[in-house]
Amino acid sequence: MNVAGRCLTLLALILGCPLTAGAQSIPTPESVLQAKVGDDFFLATYEESIDYFQQLAAASDRVELRQIGKSSFGRDWTLAIVSSPANLARLDEIRATAQRLAHPEGLSDDEARRLAREGKAIVHIDGGLHATEVAHAQHTIQLAYDLATADSDPELEAILDNVVLLLWPSINPDGQTIVAEWYRSNLKTPYEVSPLPRLYQKYIGHDNNRDGYMLNTHESRVATRVVREWEPQILYNHHQTSPFPSRIWIPPFAEPISEFVHPLMWRTVNLVGMSMAQALEERGQKGAVHMGIGFDNWYPGFLDHANNFHNVAAFLTETGLYHYATPHFYTIEDFPEESRDLRPQSLYASPWEGGWWRLRDAVDYMLTASISVLDVAAKYKFDLLYNRYQAGRDVIAAYRQDPPFAYFVPQEQRDPVAAVEMLRRLAFNGIEISRLTRQAAFEGQTYPAGTWVIPMDQPFANFVRQLFAVQSYPDLRQYPEGPPDQPYDVAGWTLQYQMDVHVVAATSPLDDEIRDALEPMSGSALPWNSTTADASLFDSPRGVGYDSHSVATAITPPAGQTTGSGPALILDLAQNNSYRALNQAWATRATVSFVPGRAGAQGKSGTSGHYTITGLNEADSRAMVHDLALQAKRSGSNGPRLPQPRIALYKPWDPSIDEGWTRWLLERYDFDFTNLTNAQIVAGNLSSHFDVILIPDIESDDILGGFAKGSVPLRYVGGLEGAGVRAIDAFVRAGGTLVTLNQSTSFAIEQLHLPVRNVVADLEPTQFYMGGSILEMIVDPSHPVMAGMPERAKVVVDNSPVFTTTEAFEGAVLAKYAKAGSPLFSGYLLGEQHLQGYASALDVRHGKGHVILLGLRPQWRGQPFGTFRVLFNAAFYTSQLAALAEQESTFWSAPAVASEVPDDSEASDD
Repeated sequence: MNVAGRCLTLLALILGCPLTAGAQSIPTPESVLQAKVGDDFFLATYEESIDYFQQLAAASDRVELRQIGKSSFGRDWTLAIVSSPANLARLDEIRATAQRLAHPEGLSDDEARRLAREGKAIVHIDGGLHATEVAHAQHTIQLAYDLATADSDPELEAILDNVVLLLWPSINPDGQTIVAEWYRSNLKTPYEVSPLPRLYQKYIGHDNNRDGYMLNTHESRVATRVVREWEPQILYNHHQTSPFPSRIWIPPFAEPISEFVHPLMWRTVNLVGMSMAQALEERGQKGAVHMGIGFDNWYPGFLDHANNFHNVAAFLTETGLYHYATPHFYTIEDFPEESRDLRPQSLYASPWEGGWWRLRDAVDYMLTASISVLDVAAKYKFDLLYNRYQAGRDVIAAYRQDPPFAYFVPQEQRDPVAAVEMLRRLAFNGIEISRLTRQAAFEGQTYPAGTWVIPMDQPFANFVRQLFAVQSYPDLRQYPEGPPDQPYDVAGWTLQYQMDVHVVAATSPLDDEIRDALEPMSGSALPWNSTTADASLFDSPRGVGYDSHSVATAITPPAGQTTGSGPALILDLAQNNSYRALNQAWATRATVSFVPGRAGAQGKSGTSGHYTITGLNEADSRAMVHDLALQAKRSGSNGPRLPQPRIALYKPWDPSIDEGWTRWLLERYDFDFTNLTNAQIVAGNLSSHFDVILIPDIESDDILGGFAKGSVPLRYVGGLEGAGVRAIDAFVRAGGTLVTLNQSTSFAIEQLHLPVRNVVADLEPTQFYMGGSILEMIVDPSHPVMAGMPERAKVVVDNSPVFTTTEAFEGAVLAKYAKAGSPLFSGYLLGEQHLQGYASALDVRHGKGHVILLGLRPQWRGQPFGTFRVLFNAAFYTSQLAALAEQESTFWSAPAVASEVPDDSEASDD
């Protein structure tokens, strides 16, 4: 506080005048945190941040706090609402106006203009979710204080009068504290800037910004619930990985952008980005860059971008980062060669020249950007509100004019619960879903009562369109014969393909017969502020969001049932809940058996095996079928008893996002497993403790080397190295099963000297590229690892290996690519000829055991429900099961060279 401020405070006290809501009566961050925001070597934990926000809200009539839910580790989660006292007094009215404009059905243009004039802009700004990008969760503390004390700043006062700010202190409360405590534990040691040896989200780490439509984590669901409750016109998500040497990346985005976003959203995002750039230049903050640096907006799963399809102008920025709160001095010699001339460019007008970069610098850039966003919202309040209405109105009109007019989702599916999982996620995202109350015919098909229907004449329909569309990633190159530009994230994700859900698009308008038979089930009428939308309801075995108190309106699968008679419960492995049933049966000491399938003749796919359960009493058996919505059979016979597999999941100190996703999925389906560390593997004697070891999608060098010596405290150094490899080799040779996913297959091939080769390993990007797409594979379901799979399966790949074998190979080809045609179903594939006829999954005999090589991502981000069973089957694939299947089947007769596997069927035209 300056001298004048002290004098005014003293005078007010002498005269007995009440202090205003200005700086004199409001605690500074420093007074609570015992450090200034952005100080070198200081990071506030989430608890310390909330302590400050609570004291700020108690002292200011411009800040209101609300508890909005729990984090994955159970922390209370707080949202700050910042605006003028007058606006805070009418929050319900402001929110109702935003909701009405977001859902424009029945609203005229004139009524919308009136609401836009009367309403206030609502802006979401958050403290980020990538916790090692530390500045954003610090800047929210300072931003709240600056707005709470803005008594003589016309710009800030206009913001408070015209904008309601939804300020998230952090969108990853657990991660903020995890990172801050790790940093503090290493301060003033050689490991001050060492990387974090754990994920900063309970399961998925950096992928917490890739869960925007699947909503698999608590954080994603809470954030989405709050956004749908308030329907802000702008959503700003802070990040801190600016491309060096720029100091902040801001919109416009690079190409390509998503196809199904109303153009007003892109125009608004670009307007905001250019306003940020202007504000940064006005303040002498150099190094702002736009576009062309790799940040495209193609994948709809980013937590911010998912909202563009809901007609919210949503975007992120990336500010410069060194490590944590440790300052760093950069010279021109640190810059890439092409950046050293410091030449101004059209979209990089004031190149950063180097020098000190501190946490406070990043905080200041973020403050400028955040205030700029709020300033745009204040100045263009009417336009933002009216354009929200206009975008929704236009989307509704577009789908009344052109197809798809609706999507039909039959209840009869290979896995009925998978359809429920998909639809409930859409409903949680605000999509209106109906069901037929009676049988109805449409476009030559008869749909029974209970069929789900997604009418597309609704304001958020572009969200459904983007998820259900087949992606064709554009072939973008720097020059005609150059390598393709790779997507920032993935190229294809078509949701019904991943989830193996049959969906039918309506190519003509819904007629009166269909309309009259529809019963709404979800959408804008969902009570977003009630506990029926709480995150805990997502984990029901019967499907996401099942609520036993509202069965009449819940999206639930067909009732579980059994056919036939006898003591053995036969499970259909096309249903993912069958694996939950198996794990529950083992947990209750019931008997589990496996009946092998039969191999097809002359290389054709065979029939699937199945598991049976006996030993449950009638009441428990009925409860299992009901609770898991199983479509099962009964029989009087079953195969030999199988003990519960002892499963281990490799968890390195160098944290693996894929390990987290695998752990999340296994827990969700009630698997009993152990996380296995480097030290436990190196100690050896693995076969005494485990039957199956899973290694997630990790590159071979990372498995072997881990963290380098000197980069982290000694206990976290290293990988498996030689001793760990020998222990794994001994485990498999003694009869164990090693399951490797995607990139980790290279580790197994190289280190165990398997007679297998990755045929695309040495190809240049100009010859072959297969990143983040959905391809078709020909599968042999007679092998236990592929039990329950269709003969032709749509599978997620991402820089995946492609296998051939040598003459020494013994084992089986589990899946392969067709000999002709392109296997691409969604995304991008360059060089299809390098796949044709080769294997994508193998069972390799090694000593008395087996190595399963899966050149695919069966559990990618918790999305491909259609291939979860591949991972589940592999986890159950013990030597005992393998021996049983080998006795009863002939799938071992597959040719040694995968490219010569017979392929008698044509490529699918689905």
